[in-house]
Amino acid sequence: MPQEDPTTLDAPEPPAPAPAPPAPRASGGAHGAGGSGGTAVPGVSGRTPGAARWTPRLVVLGLVIAALNLRPAVTGLGPLLEEVRAGLGMSSAVAGVLTSVPALCFAVFGSVASRLARRHGPAAVVLAGMAAITAGLALRPLAGGTTVFLLTTALALAGIAVSNVLMPVIVKRYFPDRVGAMTGLYSMALSLGTAAAAALTVPATEALGGTWRTGIGLWAVLAALALLPWFAVFLRDRHHGDTAPAGPPGTGAAADGTPPSPPLRITRSRIAWALGCFFGLQATAAYVTMGWVPQIYRDAGLSASTAGVLLAVTMGLGIPLSFVLPRVAARLNHQAPLVLLLGVCGLTGYTGLWLAPAEGAWAWALFMGVSNCAFPLVLTMIGMRARTSGGVAQLSAFVQSTGYLISIPGPLLVGALHGATGGWEAPLALLAVLMVIQLGVGLVAGRNRCVEDDLQVRH
Repeated sequence: MPQEDPTTLDAPEPPAPAPAPPAPRASGGAHGAGGSGGTAVPGVSGRTPGAARWTPRLVVLGLVIAALNLRPAVTGLGPLLEEVRAGLGMSSAVAGVLTSVPALCFAVFGSVASRLARRHGPAAVVLAGMAAITAGLALRPLAGGTTVFLLTTALALAGIAVSNVLMPVIVKRYFPDRVGAMTGLYSMALSLGTAAAAALTVPATEALGGTWRTGIGLWAVLAALALLPWFAVFLRDRHHGDTAPAGPPGTGAAADGTPPSPPLRITRSRIAWALGCFFGLQATAAYVTMGWVPQIYRDAGLSASTAGVLLAVTMGLGIPLSFVLPRVAARLNHQAPLVLLLGVCGLTGYTGLWLAPAEGAWAWALFMGVSNCAFPLVLTMIGMRARTSGGVAQLSAFVQSTGYLISIPGPLLVGALHGATGGWEAPLALLAVLMVIQLGVGLVAGRNRCVEDDLQVRH
């Protein structure tokens, strides 16, 4: 919070009684200034009461709408992929590459998010990310060939990538004392957007009497809506001089002017690597669940519609759990109990798919739905494992970029094992081994330490 008393004392006028200190704000102070309120916004002390009141509300609205847009570009394509391939003359090899493009783009473009946030501020970068998603989704239906389709898809995924990385940064910056609650809110919105795009794309296309181009282009409207709150937040921050992040990524600089600490060498932190591996392994499990588990059900004798409903149950379970789990995680000193719970559920689901995929299908769908909630858990831990929003920006970029790179070969390897063996025993055994490794690195990542502590010990 800006300190005005020294300026008053240095003035040439005769000494005057010191003014009474301002009344404590009901919403609490900024992170690093001793505040504890749930809607603290860095740097709002000099703003009008209206600005301080409306900025958190705009950010909450922006978080929710942005999160809704972080998966439809991927899950809205799957139900229409056959029609897209036929319309563009896309080969099966290119279609296979298309399924790996999201993870690759998330890794490549996500790695530059913290650098962009340092230069332009996180709100400006999220605004640009929403614009890229809107443009990519609006232009993709106009593609006349595979190359343009892939390029417009990559544009949308680039916007998703930078926004993915900066969501925890936005939470840490504007709501430093409500990391769990706000992470839960946008994680729930992300799960809702994921499930909605998969479930509604085909019915909406049929209702409008359109083609696959109509179906995949519809989601550009939702992306355009996200521009409104983020443009308002960007203008407000710019007007009040808050366009810079709360500190350069990798420093301890806080929004209240606290002197920065030495830059973080994030790659030397065991916690950062544990988080990156945990993120990658949970992403591998999620991609395999979305891409291959329905086929396991169908090979066991279930119909395509039943397999689709089972997948919807698995993914839909994340909607309520994504809101609850981060709140619980934020209250724990060590997130090991949650890591163990999710891991055991995943192992139970894989074992059930091996032994009785059809007989216990609904139970396995529920177990894997719980296990897939490792995603909101790791997002919460990212926000808790660095002391400043600048540190969170660097940690988030490292964890997500590393994690998505790790996740790329998983679905491809599962498909290769199934093709080589003709069954699902080997792929499920591989997934079980990866889940055990996920448990191990998750226990390390869940320790009550920050990357700054980890690096100080190594110095």
